[in-house]
Amino acid sequence: MTALCINSGTIFSQDPATASRIPVISYSPVVLRMAGRHVDLQMKVSAPASGVNLPVLLLSHGHGRSNFLSSFHGYGPLADFFASHGFVVIQPTHENSKTLALDPSYSEAPLFWKSRARDMRFIIDNLDKIIRTVPGLKGRVDLSQIAAIGHSLGGHTVAMLAGMEVTDPANGEVINLAEPRLKARVIIGAPGASATLATFAKEHYPVLAGTNFNTMTLPALVVNGDKDKSSNFSDTDNWRADAYHLSPGPKCLLTVFDAGHLFGGVSGYDSVETSDENPERVAFLCNTILAYLHSQLNPKESDWDDVKNNLNGSQGAKGKIDCK
Repeated sequence: MTALCINSGTIFSQDPATASRIPVISYSPVVLRMAGRHVDLQMKVSAPASGVNLPVLLLSHGHGRSNFLSSFHGYGPLADFFASHGFVVIQPTHENSKTLALDPSYSEAPLFWKSRARDMRFIIDNLDKIIRTVPGLKGRVDLSQIAAIGHSLGGHTVAMLAGMEVTDPANGEVINLAEPRLKARVIIGAPGASATLATFAKEHYPVLAGTNFNTMTLPALVVNGDKDKSSNFSDTDNWRADAYHLSPGPKCLLTVFDAGHLFGGVSGYDSVETSDENPERVAFLCNTILAYLHSQLNPKESDWDDVKNNLNGSQGAKGKIDCK
């Protein structure tokens, strides 16, 4: 597998087993006023300290119980990895974050699911302004090369950007926020189909009963842990792979063996929420997603095909890949 590395302003490929990570700069908060939002949109931007023509990766956090992991303060294992491998990583704090302590009586609370997808589109609309705000980034970023990745509720957000329609439980309105400006979309551990949604989830998160994967037509990589199962959401095995099985192609599914909902610890370093803490699993996930991003941002790259060939059918593989 190859990794995107930067040296003297030139992007090139290198084996991650032997490559040292690029030094990363991080800047936060970048704050933008956004109409219709209860609070200003706060973001953290992480990027390689050198290099040009850098692609952009929007990283959407999950919901969860933690005060800070579900905000721009969290998801260090993902943000650090992709920034050190050549991406400008932008992490918004969505309105569902406990750090904001928004009024639970707001109509979209507690998930703020529409607001989250609109955050991501707003960031794309204002990319140039965001980049100019961060010292040392101006003139180094390719604003046409944009990808998005989301975990858990963040996966739901990215699925909406891929065309998944959601029926608003408040008024029955069907919402479609597909975002074709994205060149790549990665959906990690997202909620599955409404047909097998558990009673607890229906009562506490009624919007999850209104998902329609049939309209999710834009290309995406869906990531599922084969041990990611919670009776609060569904008793169905591999429920979080529904975004792949119930949507039209082109799609790929990465199944990570023995992975729970946090895939070894993606939401934060040494997070107490991680029931399957495994740094090797996190590294496997990151490197595999990196190969997919390469293939989507540059179709001439062979990384993804190489990964599929190496994984599928290999004894002791950490996962498998299916595509349609």
